[in-house]
Amino acid sequence: MIELIQITNDPAFARRCDELEGMRILVDLERLGKAERQAGRDTFISSHTVADVRVVRQVVRRSTLMVRVNPLHADTHHEVDAVLSQGADALMLPMFRTPEELRAFAGLVAGRVPIVPLLETSDALRSLHEWIDTPGLQEVFVGLNDLHLSLRQRFMFEPLAQGAVEQVCEATQKRGLKFGFGGIARLNEGLLPGRDVLAEHVRLGSSSVILSRTFHREQEGTSFEAEVAALRQAKAELRMRAPSQAKADSQRVREAIAAIAAGQHRCT
Repeated sequence: MIELIQITNDPAFARRCDELEGMRILVDLERLGKAERQAGRDTFISSHTVADVRVVRQVVRRSTLMVRVNPLHADTHHEVDAVLSQGADALMLPMFRTPEELRAFAGLVAGRVPIVPLLETSDALRSLHEWIDTPGLQEVFVGLNDLHLSLRQRFMFEPLAQGAVEQVCEATQKRGLKFGFGGIARLNEGLLPGRDVLAEHVRLGSSSVILSRTFHREQEGTSFEAEVAALRQAKAELRMRAPSQAKADSQRVREAIAAIAAGQHRCT
């Protein structure tokens, strides 16, 4: 089952998510450098706090509670200790560039919980085979938004079309690690429709995806739970495809990504 990652610090919504099978809750503390990095883009800048970890922990029973901390900095050891004291089940490290950064982070965590490195820099991609055996890793997650900026690409799904995600998939699967990537919108929404994104998750054997902000709006008479059920049903249908159909779908998705990218401004 692909775990659906929901970013939230709302305990009522976290409780609803926790009642569903195959969910992961993410409290997002990352703020250092993010506003500058994604200036001018309609991206999510979190206002979550360490205190929110405890609040969400009190209502989450079945789901993994993961916390995305800030990139490695002088006070990371205090942040890690504070987050773990509030009950986090796993930690995600964003924006690392070198194997040494990830190893330093792993040393601070010291095996207390699993680590999920968020691969979202070209440097981290190039050095993948130098850090993927770092002790404590459970899953590698590819952050397409920042990665495509780092690669100076036009559209966030270009790393998927141009093989970067498949490179991570192969490296993790050889080592028995999980991997996930990107975000997903509703099945029939988004520049690249959610159904096409899901098809690539199924083809590659992905273990997780982040639900986009638009996924769970409820002002149109449909519930979050219904949208999750629709996603699960679509996944089951996609798994039944013949290999030839999955290959044809993947080629069509690559062509769609290239067409969308051609209409976007190149990142500088």
